[in-house]
Amino acid sequence: MSSQIIAMIPARLGSQRLKQKNLREIDGVPIIGHAILKCVESGVFDRVVVNSESEVFRDVAEKYGAAFHHRPENLGDNNATSEQYIAEFLNAHECDRIVQVHSIAPLLTVEEVKTFTKHFCESDFDVLLSVTLEQIECFYNKTPLNFTFERKTNSQELEPVERVSWSITGWKRSTYLEAVNKKLCATYFGKIGTFTVGRMAGHVIKTEEDLQIAQALWTARTKHP
Repeated sequence: MSSQIIAMIPARLGSQRLKQKNLREIDGVPIIGHAILKCVESGVFDRVVVNSESEVFRDVAEKYGAAFHHRPENLGDNNATSEQYIAEFLNAHECDRIVQVHSIAPLLTVEEVKTFTKHFCESDFDVLLSVTLEQIECFYNKTPLNFTFERKTNSQELEPVERVSWSITGWKRSTYLEAVNKKLCATYFGKIGTFTVGRMAGHVIKTEEDLQIAQALWTARTKHP
């Protein structure tokens, strides 16, 4: 890959639903440590950088092989949006593309990181969203999305619905900052593509129950790879 590409791992200390979730452990390693290790092992990034308002994560980043970006304190509170902290990061770091790898998706595999990043770099997409496929009847506002009330269809014959997982996401730096400068939504600005990840990779940790499920799945996958 000739273009400069950065893996950015966001980490906020003051999470609300699950306190200090990025420091919670699976198999003896904090979940943010797992994210760093898989990015480093993938070998597809020029740099791997943890992006946080808290210096707590500097030591964690360095321990597992990543650099550290200290974003302003106001971009670490509950009112800060991802668009704000990503824009601040991109203004501080020269690159062609950025891939955000979320620590709260610990079951995303190294191979998925590789294939996602390779696909993004070889495409002309400005945005690449990771999705899981839901091949079951789905509604939106009580309206069927991928089925009809006129007949019953076997689930395997349904058109899958793509659910954005946010496990891993890619943006072109220039396009993202162009949207920011125009005061548009940078997250979805430009040509958008989707990339399917496994259902395990699509599981994200936001609550204690989510963490327990991730731990169970991790154990099951370790015993039966």
